[in-house]
Amino acid sequence: MAMARRSASRLLSSFRPFSLLLQLLDDAPSLAAAAAAASARRGMSSASALRARDEKEVARWRESMDRMRNIGISAHIDSGKTTLTERVLYYTGRIHEIHEVRGRDGVGAKMDSMDLEREKGITIQSAATYCTWNGYQVNIIDTPGHVDFTIEVERALRVLDGAILVLCSVGGVQSQSITVDRQMRRYEIPRVAFINKLDRMGADPWKVLNQARSKLRHHNAAVQVPIGLEEEFEGLVDLVELKAYKFDGGSGQNVVASDVPSNMQDLVMDKRRELIEVVSEVDDQLAEAFLNDEPIAANQLKAAIRRATVARKFIPVYMGSAFKNKGVQPLLDGVLDYLPCPMEVENYALDQNKSEEKVLLVGTPAEPLVALAFKLEEGRFGQLTYLRIYDGVIRKGDFIYNVNTGKKIKVPRLVRMHSNEMEDIQEAHAGQIVAVFGVDCASGDTFTDGSVKYTMTSMNVPEPVMSLAVSPVSKDSGGQFSKALNRFQKEDPTFRVGLDPESGETIISGMGELHLDIYIERIRREYKVDAKVGKPRVNFRETITQRSEFDYLHKKQSGGQGQYGRVCGYIEPLPSGSDGKFEFDNMIIGQAIPSNFIPAIEKGFKEACNSGSLIGHPVENIRIVLTDGASHQVDSSELAFKLASIYAFRQCYAAARPVILEPVMKVELKVPTEFQGTITGDMNKRKGIIVGNDQEGDDTVVVCHVPLNNMFGYATTLRSLTQGKGEFSMEYLEHNTVSQDVQMQLVNTYKTIKGTD
Repeated sequence: MAMARRSASRLLSSFRPFSLLLQLLDDAPSLAAAAAAASARRGMSSASALRARDEKEVARWRESMDRMRNIGISAHIDSGKTTLTERVLYYTGRIHEIHEVRGRDGVGAKMDSMDLEREKGITIQSAATYCTWNGYQVNIIDTPGHVDFTIEVERALRVLDGAILVLCSVGGVQSQSITVDRQMRRYEIPRVAFINKLDRMGADPWKVLNQARSKLRHHNAAVQVPIGLEEEFEGLVDLVELKAYKFDGGSGQNVVASDVPSNMQDLVMDKRRELIEVVSEVDDQLAEAFLNDEPIAANQLKAAIRRATVARKFIPVYMGSAFKNKGVQPLLDGVLDYLPCPMEVENYALDQNKSEEKVLLVGTPAEPLVALAFKLEEGRFGQLTYLRIYDGVIRKGDFIYNVNTGKKIKVPRLVRMHSNEMEDIQEAHAGQIVAVFGVDCASGDTFTDGSVKYTMTSMNVPEPVMSLAVSPVSKDSGGQFSKALNRFQKEDPTFRVGLDPESGETIISGMGELHLDIYIERIRREYKVDAKVGKPRVNFRETITQRSEFDYLHKKQSGGQGQYGRVCGYIEPLPSGSDGKFEFDNMIIGQAIPSNFIPAIEKGFKEACNSGSLIGHPVENIRIVLTDGASHQVDSSELAFKLASIYAFRQCYAAARPVILEPVMKVELKVPTEFQGTITGDMNKRKGIIVGNDQEGDDTVVVCHVPLNNMFGYATTLRSLTQGKGEFSMEYLEHNTVSQDVQMQLVNTYKTIKGTD
């Protein structure tokens, strides 16, 4: 048999094709091994190529992130923020001519794109733009300085990595400067300061620097010294590089470097030593060199300032005059040198799948998309949503998920904003600020690619302090009127719309007179609707001052479906300093009330707290404790227990000694010294408490706490008392108890109105 097989094999092999086939079959095992080895080699080389490509891509993104800055420009009203931004855009080539905030040409500053902004010379909305400087991309948000538009500042700071705090060299640290600095501290924003208006009469940058140390608790030092002040302000000396800079050309575009003037050598060396000492206090590396009396080189000092600034332990102070085109380019260099790139800032999200566990966002494009909608605008092409991308990449045409609503949305158009103009882009990555069209969402919503369920912590939204009744003059314009209110309410969380339950009037609430006036004017201009406006109203609140017990049985058993619910417990004031305004505790042991009715009881108490019995305003700072109750097997229901809660609250409220709280404002007045007595006397009449008095040249600055109810129309009064020379700013401080006589007056007025109705 074996012989036969061998013969057949010899016979077949005599034919060449069969001979090749047999050879292939014999060599099959070794060929397979060789093919596998070759395949493995190919796999290894393709994996290496893929890894190399990925590493190259990551390196490219990293370099892009390193060369990016997201900054805001914030300050007190009229400190020169928008003027500064206008110069920044001009020197970086984003605009080709400079226009002033209140320009004679009627054009107005680029960043003030609303007609109202240009007319009034104030910034109302945050405007976003970007520019390039020395190969770096800088995203800038110019924010309002008026306290009524504080929410715009909050929104900007929430998404920024660094900020410029602008201070006036004459006015110094003012009330809104303190507010803005507090907001920056809340969001842990590294910052540089810019003392502006050195060309103004009475400019004193060293006084302002010391005010920042005392009033704002800044650990700061100047990185520049001005060459002259007021009319003689010519340029600046850089304390790090020890170079003098002057700004030539029609718009200061040519920066000319020279040696430090001989008459300034001593001052410059003193200020440089002070800078090194202050930075050494918070940077160990510089401290070691300083204590060893080693000469401090410019690059060594620059690196130490950067480390300390990014760690929020130091604030470098720049100087100049934006209006006179001096000092802006060195400030831009400082933004690149000392403020962090997106990768140097720690941002956290809350993982909704893990009980809101904090998650550190790495800030790279390789991660799943995480982006925050921080601002909404109604544009010509629909709703425009501003996004800060924290992780991942977003592309035109992508599907993204709104974590807050659970909706899946397609990105139809992706743009980069330049004030009210836009530039279409195909994609954006972590660290960038962009805008998208056609995405329905609310301010503060978080977007992901769907692979994670992260939300960013919400922004701090202050409660409105005053209200107005509004209605359209013509009934035909009711639709447009409602459309305007809905849009503004969606765009601005501090603008609220509601109905007065007694009169049925539409009530708008906001942060102050100017805030509401601007919206009424926008309704007229943008929607062509004239509105009737009622008198301003203060947003009073009510609270209780002592514990009071309740035991209420709600029983209705007169045929048909009955109602039965009994609740027992007590109400008491929340301890001072509590975070919440309402607390509900179920302390029932056992099943006196079935657990499925407890949410209805809480809902009933919450509803009752919406309107206190003194003047019908919301009740806050209250804790409700449920200790006992009773139910009926057939007649108990959610409605029965909800009604029992409402009546129980009304029953015990009077015994808890309720009081009325009114909004108290922090008012800062700046008047010529000759009017100080008149102003102080007027504030006393308004039940104001003077808490500060300061002298600034020929002016007196008075700080006082005054009830908002006594401040309506104050702008007109101040003009007449000071012959038009006084100015004031006002911001919400707290809600405080009204005096007994005011409470009685408010209660009587409320009863009269209710009785009339």
